[in-house]
Amino acid sequence: MLKQILSKLPRKPKSDSSDAGGSDSGSNTSSSKSGNGFQCTIGGSSLSSKLNVVKRVSSAVFPASIASGVEAVEPFLSFKDVSNPQKQNLFVSKLNLCCEAVDLNNTAKQDIIREILIEVVDFVSSGSAKFTEPAISAVCKICAINLFRTFPPKYRSITGGETEDEEPMFDPNWSHLQIVYDLLLRFVSSTSLDAKLTKKYVDHSFILRLLDLFESEDPRERDCLKTILHRVYGKFMVHRPFIRKAVSNIIYRFVFETERHNGIAELLEIFGSVISGFALPLKEEHKMFLWRALIPLHKPKSVGIYHQQLTYCVVQFVEKDQKLASSVIKGLLKYWPITNSQKELMFLGELEEILEMTSMAEFQKIMVQLFRRIGCCLNSSHYQVAERAHLMWNNESILNLITQNRQVILPLVIPALERNTQNHWNQAVLNLTMNVKKIFSEMDEELVLACQCKLEEESLRLRAAAEKRKLAWELLESSASDLPPSTGNFLVPIKPASTCSVAC
Repeated sequence: MLKQILSKLPRKPKSDSSDAGGSDSGSNTSSSKSGNGFQCTIGGSSLSSKLNVVKRVSSAVFPASIASGVEAVEPFLSFKDVSNPQKQNLFVSKLNLCCEAVDLNNTAKQDIIREILIEVVDFVSSGSAKFTEPAISAVCKICAINLFRTFPPKYRSITGGETEDEEPMFDPNWSHLQIVYDLLLRFVSSTSLDAKLTKKYVDHSFILRLLDLFESEDPRERDCLKTILHRVYGKFMVHRPFIRKAVSNIIYRFVFETERHNGIAELLEIFGSVISGFALPLKEEHKMFLWRALIPLHKPKSVGIYHQQLTYCVVQFVEKDQKLASSVIKGLLKYWPITNSQKELMFLGELEEILEMTSMAEFQKIMVQLFRRIGCCLNSSHYQVAERAHLMWNNESILNLITQNRQVILPLVIPALERNTQNHWNQAVLNLTMNVKKIFSEMDEELVLACQCKLEEESLRLRAAAEKRKLAWELLESSASDLPPSTGNFLVPIKPASTCSVAC
């Protein structure tokens, strides 16, 4: 019984010196007896010590790989010089090495980083790369350090974005930026990329800074950003509402505050494909984007830079839901240019595309105010605007709408055609006017004659009113001339007394 009790008591441990001696021994297998009689064998100590040395050396170069639990590999090695299991670790090591901004003055270091980035891009292109969390973190860090930057005000155009005749400015560091953009594009396009894992790094802050880069003066950079943002929108469904809201805010600031932005055309090009993918029926959010963002984009003076992309977006909405046609045309009429002929030509072209898809019910809602505006365009002294307005009658869809509503439209348009016949200076416009009048006569000759008679009656009435007004003025003038000349009898104002005669 006493022996059993004593055996359960803890035994005295060995001294620290003996443990230290055992651990410092360089033998492959060393044994130390524990107090409880079990034997603990430590194997592979030389391999572990070598691995620790490698980690200590490499942690000075790329500490992030150690923190992430990735076995470090010398980043200057080639992918051909390592085994397949080590290629992924080498990939992360190379990414971590590139996580610093390149100084343009240090050409040697710049060339080294560029070579490593090219090698990384080739490795990703081959499909061998796996985007684990350390790799995702490193790629996002490379983009943040090398791409995200604030553009100095002196590089921005005074008029707010490039004009059609302005020479674009090119970034002197584009040779390096292009490689980083290529890496980012292949990163977001990779089929092995886990969107749920990546959204922790490609977050709202990352997307906002990516959108800020659309301010770049370099069209090559904006073109790369356009492709990348489109891939981000397609891959990260959770970020889609945020991207739409962020782009809307950019457009609001451009239209209502600054009228300065270089990337509106590229953003609209992205949204052209986004809108085509909207499900039916359209959400109220999407309709608000049309009314509050796209329609007001017709207002700025620089609309010519992005008008082609804007027209495509608007037409996509009308094609999705024809009930939007009347509100879109009302928006065009609201922002219709009066003194800018080139802008007016753009509006006429966009209007024709919208009318091709407009239903009869929607057309009848806006046809009166629409053809009042078209009548003004027919009489424009700028011959290109007048020609473009006349050519709308060559469109069969528009002509069909006019034919079915001729009782309302012809009385609005025929007076403008008659004014052209009498007053317009350009022969080409006069010829087009005669062609349109011929179309109307073939359409409904009785209505045309009735409109002409009414126009003549109105003209006679106006002439009679003008003659009556002229006679009235002549009568006033003759009456004034018959009055006798003034004799100098004028009323003399009475001066008030200086003192009051009534005692107070």
